[in-house]
Amino acid sequence: MRYKSGYKEQKRQELLDISGQLAKKNGFNATGVDGFMKAAGVTSGAFYSHFSSKNDLFKALIENELQHSIQMWQDNPHDEPSQWIDFELNRYLALSHVEQPDRGCALPSLASEIARSDDEIKQAYQNELIRGQKIFLKYLDSEETAWAVMCQLVGTILMARSVTDTDLKRTLLESSKKSIKALIAYSATE
Repeated sequence: MRYKSGYKEQKRQELLDISGQLAKKNGFNATGVDGFMKAAGVTSGAFYSHFSSKNDLFKALIENELQHSIQMWQDNPHDEPSQWIDFELNRYLALSHVEQPDRGCALPSLASEIARSDDEIKQAYQNELIRGQKIFLKYLDSEETAWAVMCQLVGTILMARSVTDTDLKRTLLESSKKSIKALIAYSATE
């Protein structure tokens, strides 16, 4: 059967997007190839026409997910640094991001699995993470502050997802916003 030009690339992207949502919600290692393919509406046999192994899928998924995050940061409508960071704090540190991991950033959901992965996966993650950090650096003017803000954002979402009380989730989100703003203000005076 012949497919239209670009069909395979389009199907691969669909598989990555759906697999990313499932992995962020349930965990990558907890979901088998059959589970990913079932969610995508294709047979498990179709998996191997797109990926050589589950590890290959994980690497591609990480790159895809982090590229989505990078694109969101690049699409931030503000150029002025304080407006840019306020926009990102409000977007990232939102209750909806806590409660819908399948729709959010892969970092809080998958970082612990990445940490237990092989060096090829870690390198793919590192490459995209550094690309993202450069965007933060552009607006924060300090390498250390950019890394610290990214770490605090991810850690806050992870902690907020780990508690049941909605008021506590909101407290974690708001206290982190204040802490990040204080860090940025302090860094600007150094």
